[in-house]
Order: sequence, then C-alpha cells, then structure tokens
Amino acid sequence: MSSPLLALGKPKLPLRVSQTSVRYAGRQESGSDPRNDIIRRALYPSNIRNRASPVGTWRPDVGRRLQRAIPSAQAHETIERAWFLHQRHVRRTRMAELQRKFESVRNAMETLRQVAPKLYAEANKEEDPRARSLAELELLKKLKGPEKKAVEARIRGLFPRELRVPTDTPPRNGWTYDFTPIAHSL
Repeated sequence: MSSPLLALGKPKLPLRVSQTSVRYAGRQESGSDPRNDIIRRALYPSNIRNRASPVGTWRPDVGRRLQRAIPSAQAHETIERAWFLHQRHVRRTRMAELQRKFESVRNAMETLRQVAPKLYAEANKEEDPRARSLAELELLKKLKGPEKKAVEARIRGLFPRELRVPTDTPPRNGWTYDFTPIAHSL
C-alpha cells in the first residue's frame, strides 16, 4: 500500500549540498508533529536546483513538456490567437457593462437636474479640499498640538484619519477611555 504521505516521510538527500536553502539554516526540525513539517515543505520549498519547484520559480522541464503537449509552432500560434480572442471578448463585455452603468448614472443625474435643480447644483459643485472657511480658520487659531495637526491634515470628503480601521478583534491594549474626538462645530 503506497501513500503520498509515506513518500514524504522518507527524506531525500540533495545532490548538491552547497545550494541548500538558507531558509532553514537556523531551524531544527520539530519532532512533535510531522504534519507541520509537511505543510512547511509544501508552502516553502527548498531552493535546490536539481528538481522542479512546485511554485514555478524554476522549471527546467517546461520546454520539453510544451513540445510534447503542443508539437507544432502553428498549433501554438492558433492557441495564442484563440486566447487573445477570448481576452478581447471579455474586454468588450466589460466595457459594454461599464458603458451601461455610465449611461444609467448620466440618466439619473439628468433626472435629478430636472426634478431638483438645487440638489443637482449641490451634487455637482466643485470644492477645493484645501479651502478653509472663516470658522475653521478661527478654530485653527485656538487649537494647539495634535488637535491642530489633525484639523490641518483633514481633507473633506475623505475617510477621517483619526478613526480606527474596523477589525474583527479588539486592540491589544483595550479601550482608550480618555479619548476625546476633535470638536468640529462647522
């Protein structure tokens, strides 16, 4: 009874010892669980050049295999042309979908212009993100240190930098109870 796991259990010595992987130089093989070693060998193959790498970094036999699979240059060119034709069809489908979405947004904006001109003007108003109102300038004069830096760095319309990125787990140091957000009364 032959099993792939039994084949992995027998260590094969490399032909050239000088090109062994530096990755495991300081590591001792853990004798506790052979599954970890099998997973490590599958994820991080050695850099020995006497066999093909499973991740495709060094494949000496690829030319022979291609010649066996596709014997003529004409067949290879036919396959390449078919692949390029497939890519062109996918690209045209994607462009048609984008054009459809663009037309839908344009029709919605045109409807908004006809129904509510004030909302249309507000939605299409160009705003300089660096421009500051008088109230913001007065607030900047009163602030000092990190609060002033946060207000200066804040760009309208972008996600606020002072907020944390949502994660699945809480931070290691727990909740910051003394945090006070910067007052934006504008």
